[in-house]
Amino acid sequence: MDVSPGLRERKKERTRLRIHRAALRLIVERGLDAVTVEEIAASAEVSRRTFSNYFAGKEDACLYGDTAHMEDFLTVLRTRPAHESAWTALRATVRTVYDARDLSPDREWAQSTRLALKHPALLGRRLAGQQGFLHEMTALLGDRALPAGMHRPGLLASVFLSALLHALHEWTQEGTGTLDGVMDSVLDEVGAAFTDPAPPP
Repeated sequence: MDVSPGLRERKKERTRLRIHRAALRLIVERGLDAVTVEEIAASAEVSRRTFSNYFAGKEDACLYGDTAHMEDFLTVLRTRPAHESAWTALRATVRTVYDARDLSPDREWAQSTRLALKHPALLGRRLAGQQGFLHEMTALLGDRALPAGMHRPGLLASVFLSALLHALHEWTQEGTGTLDGVMDSVLDEVGAAFTDPAPPP
């Protein structure tokens, strides 16, 4: 599936990302409660009205990176061939999403996100978003073959998300390699414990 956006969508994505990064920067520097939407818009060099066209509030702007990646992931997972096992579909989806995004996360973004999420309101919203993501992923895995000995799609989804979050943390902290390289390594390690069931006769 080609998930590459057109020129107009890429421009809109860059504007969203600019606002997102401005929100992160200001919230890390001053805290969520001390930052206004107007200040974020000015820092991103957009109008207050433009900000509102993209985000409902500063919390949404701060959490945009997470939200965008989860939405992209679910969109691609829905299109994976029905014959693929759950684990194969998940691995392929990660690769497709990473390759398709022009604006991949960098370590500064990841570090800033962790600092900003120390605010309880943002952390709570992020966790709620992850729970929604897990629910959707579990539903999409429900009709796929699970690894041998596994019977709960939700368990596989939880393990997979935990591996992705671990990879992001490791990449941010250790400062070596590329995110996709670290992610592949972590998923290879997790996947070594799984074996796809034998195909039906």
